[in-house]
Formats: sequence, C-alpha cells, structure tokens
Amino acid sequence: MKRMASARPLARQRRDWLKASAGAAALAGLGWPLGAQANLGPRPARLITVGGSLTEAVFALGAQAHLVGTDTTSLYPAAAQETPKVGYMRQLSAEGLLALRPDVVLALAGSGPPLVLTQLRAARVQVELVERRHEWEDVRRTVQAAGRATGREAAALELQRQLDQRWATVRARIQAHTGARPRVLFIMAHGGSPLVAGRQTAAHAMLTLAGADNVISGFNGFRPLTAESMAAAAPDAIVTTTQSLQTIGGESAFWQRPELSLTPAWRRRHSGAALLHQDALALLGFGPRLPQVLEQLHQGLLRV
Repeated sequence: MKRMASARPLARQRRDWLKASAGAAALAGLGWPLGAQANLGPRPARLITVGGSLTEAVFALGAQAHLVGTDTTSLYPAAAQETPKVGYMRQLSAEGLLALRPDVVLALAGSGPPLVLTQLRAARVQVELVERRHEWEDVRRTVQAAGRATGREAAALELQRQLDQRWATVRARIQAHTGARPRVLFIMAHGGSPLVAGRQTAAHAMLTLAGADNVISGFNGFRPLTAESMAAAAPDAIVTTTQSLQTIGGESAFWQRPELSLTPAWRRRHSGAALLHQDALALLGFGPRLPQVLEQLHQGLLRV
C-alpha cells in the first residue's frame, strides 16, 4: 500500500512535467521567449536593418521574419515598406531603435550619428557595420552579414554562389564589347537643385562598370548642376534615377532645364537613348540585384 501511494505522486509529477513541456513547445512555436532552462533552442534574433541593400539581402535569404524594423531607404521588395521604420540611416535615434527591442542592428557604414551606435552597444545590442566601396565585394559583404545576423549562413553562401555566377556572365559580356565608350553624365535630383556625380560615388562606379566614361571627373562626390559644367562635359547621354524624374515632373520637364540644351544628349533627346533611368536603390545600392541592374544599364548605353 505504501508503495502504491508513493507511485501516485510520481505519476502525477510526470503528467505535470509533460503538460508543462507541451505548453513550452507551443509558446516557442509562437515566438515567445523562453528561459535557457527550457533547452528548446535559441530565440530568433530580433533584427533591425539600416540600409536598403541589407534589407533586400535579408528578404533574398527568406529571413524577413527576423525583421522588427528597417530604415527609410529600405523600399525593396514591397513588403519591406510595411516594416516599422526607424528613420533615415544618418539621422537615427537610440530611443526609436531600442523601442523595438532589437538583438542586432545591421547597418551600412556611415549610419548614425555615432553617438546613437554607442548608446545601442551600451544597451547590449549587437551592432554590425557593413563597409561600402562601390564594388562587387559590397554585395558579398552584404549577403554574408545578412546570413550571420539571421543564422542563415548556408543559405547566404548559396545565394552568393548564384550571384557570383551571374556577375561573371554580365561582366564578361560587357568586357567583350569593342565599340566606343559612351560619354555619360549622372544627375541626381531627389530634392533641391540637381546634382552631378563626380568620382568616388556609386554613380561613377556604375557608369564605369557598365562600360561608359563619366564626363565629370574633376572632383569627388556630388556638385550642383551648372551651365558651365554642362557645356564642358558634353555628354552623349544622361543617367538618372526614377525618383529624380518623378521629382522633376517627368522626362519632358527634365529636358526643359536650360543647362541641358548645351549638350549633345539634349540634341538626341527624342532618340529614346539619351536619357536612362532606374530605381535609386537598384542603381546605386550595390545590393543583390546588382548583376541584373548593371546588365540593363549596359544594354541601354549600347543604344547611345
């Protein structure tokens, strides 16, 4: 009798343990954080990406469930626009970021201000900055960082293998072209006065990779568009962003700027090859879409 009486509490304890374990597993399936004692695997990292190309890479890996926030440059794919926004990448606030309880903030180099990044690290948030040099290695760094942040390193390696293959094909095609290199000008007009791109810019790098010569090479960065610079540059074609055209009011309004009338491109404006445009993030972001974007730009420039 004593043996049977002692067996009942043990059986009851086992049933209670099984019930608690089932409940814990259900909570884990819903994404609820569990203590380390549960031993049911780590909680998925809560990730904020700052930089549209990084967000794009996370989606390309199928790891978007990790995202709890993105910056305002994260507009692709369309689903990225539905994520909570933490502001512009260079005007972040620690309060806004910490309110989303991130484990990791993955950001392009130059994001900040630096004090905000220091505050995040002080709050024990892992901060990783991804370097930008306007080269193919940017894509590698972006994909690898997204893989690390989401625990999908194997998927990142496979994605990179596919992108490397596509990149090699596109570059070989561009390098095989033996025609004259078109003289091209890049104009940015997202707000305020239009700016032209000099050296050490993503725009300059894209024009060069696409087999064109940037007619503005006497300075680094961006400078205002002037009549003098247009007359001296004499571009055969102009490349801009889709957002710039939208800001200006379309292609017709774009060509009405008096400075452009001094260029060979203006005289060819009805040819359909004098003005090329693409989405800003795709064209300048050096993200996973770079091979296809570069190929499209090169194909457009072949008509110049």
